Amino acid sequence: MEYLNAFLCGGLLCVVGQLLVDRTNLTPAKILVCYVTTGVILGGLGLYQPLVDWAGAGATVPLTGFGNLLAKGVRKAVAQDGFLGIFTGGATAAAGGIAAAIFFAFLAGLMAKSKPKR
Repeated sequence: MEYLNAFLCGGLLCVVGQLLVDRTNLTPAKILVCYVTTGVILGGLGLYQPLVDWAGAGATVPLTGFGNLLAKGVRKAVAQDGFLGIFTGGATAAAGGIAAAIFFAFLAGLMAKSKPKR
């Protein structure tokens, strides 16, 4: 059942994104920013966690999950460090994912063969 819930939630988020691309004048970059912002807002209000509990990876893997991760990191850092946590919490919480993205992008760059522009 967990797989079905993850598929339904992640699939629904993708369908909404695709509909926004197809039916509006929003660029994909603007839609991605809206997804992260929505995740931050819902995470900050505590409304995203029930969705994570129900859908698991279907809610944490998409960009809304990244926004939720940032909000959770800020909340935790503010509780520990006070005002300074506003600036450090999100980066601390997402550091592992960001480091992995940089590492795997580097590996992909090493395996790719560059070609000069024509």
